[in-house]
Amino acid sequence: MNSAEYKVMGLAPYGEPKYVKQIFDHLVDLKEDGSFKMNMEYFDYCAGLKMTNDKFASLFGGPPRVGESKLTQREMDLARSVQEVTEEVMLRMTRHVKKETGQRNLVLAGGVALNCVGNGRVLREGPFESIWIQPAAGDAGGALGAALYTWYTYLGNERKADGQKDSQRGSYLGPVYTDEEIERYLKMNEIVYQKVAPEELPDTVADLIANENVVGWFQGRMEFGPRALGGRSIIGDARSRKCSLS
Repeated sequence: MNSAEYKVMGLAPYGEPKYVKQIFDHLVDLKEDGSFKMNMEYFDYCAGLKMTNDKFASLFGGPPRVGESKLTQREMDLARSVQEVTEEVMLRMTRHVKKETGQRNLVLAGGVALNCVGNGRVLREGPFESIWIQPAAGDAGGALGAALYTWYTYLGNERKADGQKDSQRGSYLGPVYTDEEIERYLKMNEIVYQKVAPEELPDTVADLIANENVVGWFQGRMEFGPRALGGRSIIGDARSRKCSLS
């Protein structure tokens, strides 16, 4: 709970949705408008220190996987099943919102809005012409919301919305450093470096990755939120056993 939900989404493509019926039969009561109720008999996170309990383990044929142990097909199938249930909830919710509001565009926020696979289905199969996801859609976005609420509601500043302009600046809200500042820091700390011409950079980085190196990409302003948007990224060849990005 509250950790590594994104790994469930990432694991889902390796599994089959064989537990979807069990989830709907025992764990989740899902209504047509997307509202749902969890059967807390199978969960322990409200009062205990674990996400699920023994009843959950019995329903899915065994105890939870021990951390860092080998992933089995059961975990992959569970992940795929949970992902498909999540997508169904998202689709029903968005259809209900369309029915109630009649709006053409949809804005999403909150942790589940970071589920890019679900977002893709909402865009393809949902009733809205376009969707926009707040880049800091997880818990960190609450800080941004609090700041905006204070600025506009508490301090009374005028809000001037412009549908043609991204006033959040793509979530590139963090600090930026010039080449001169970076070079000065490297020299001051006696860090070995090599300056590469911009036109040579793509080939240089591609060669580093091909040779199983991990590359720290640092460019422009730091992005705000849990997704790397190209300002601060760690990149490497996922096929390599030598360079681990975990």
